[in-house]
Amino acid sequence: MFDNPPRPLPFAAGVGYKPQHYAQILSDAGPVRWLEIHAENYMGAGGRPLAQLRHLSERFAISVHGVGLSIGGEAPLDANHLARLKHLMDWLNPASFSEHLAWSTHDSHFLNDLLPLPYTDATLARICAHIDQVQTTLGRQMLLENPSSYLAFAESTWSEPDFLREVARRTGCGLLLDVNNVFVSATNLGFDPRSYVDAFPTECVGEIHLGGHDEDHDDHGAPLLIDSHGREVADPVWALLAHVLAQTGPKPTLIEWDTDVPEWPVLQAEAARADAALQVLA
Repeated sequence: MFDNPPRPLPFAAGVGYKPQHYAQILSDAGPVRWLEIHAENYMGAGGRPLAQLRHLSERFAISVHGVGLSIGGEAPLDANHLARLKHLMDWLNPASFSEHLAWSTHDSHFLNDLLPLPYTDATLARICAHIDQVQTTLGRQMLLENPSSYLAFAESTWSEPDFLREVARRTGCGLLLDVNNVFVSATNLGFDPRSYVDAFPTECVGEIHLGGHDEDHDDHGAPLLIDSHGREVADPVWALLAHVLAQTGPKPTLIEWDTDVPEWPVLQAEAARADAALQVLA
């Protein structure tokens, strides 16, 4: 389908690309071997952002991460959004495409959040149908990311790892394991993050994500973590990454930092720490 095969993601550290780092990435990438972009930022026609992305794609493997498909939404997928995504994927031909196990649309309204789902047979059928549509339209496998959760649904009949395993089995999609999301959900919902990882279908994992979280408390004074992507990765998340990598082996591992974005050397240092965790397994 594509004239040239994509540059594959290396089993190394990557970072979420921010335009303010463009010149420094080209002059001193350090340990960073690949970049992730958010699809919705590059669905326009022409201009500096697309020109810079084309140039970066000549030097780095690129992963495209979607935040707007609303894979878990009850409504059909937005055909116009999917068409714009296909156009981006066709000309960029990235190494990877991923989306979230979440929903963000209702009727014609887009909600600026990634909202959770009950894990039921009906939800499973809907998500699998949406993933089949995405993969057929794009002509490639997608990865599905585990969410960060702040509540659990009483009507759920599947555990999250089993739900994701069944989605992957039915659709052939891969999985994106966000280690910070596991830690956030485990803290908020009161389960053991290592047990979650032990139950996760790690054989389906194509990428790993790491990010920062903020600490708060709920109305009862219990710890509440917010997946903010606005600070360095916490030490317990690094420890959980080591547990993950012991099962998966080296995987492309991304540092996400989307708010209060730091200067490039700070992001480089986080990538260097991820790279060191991967080198232990080399």
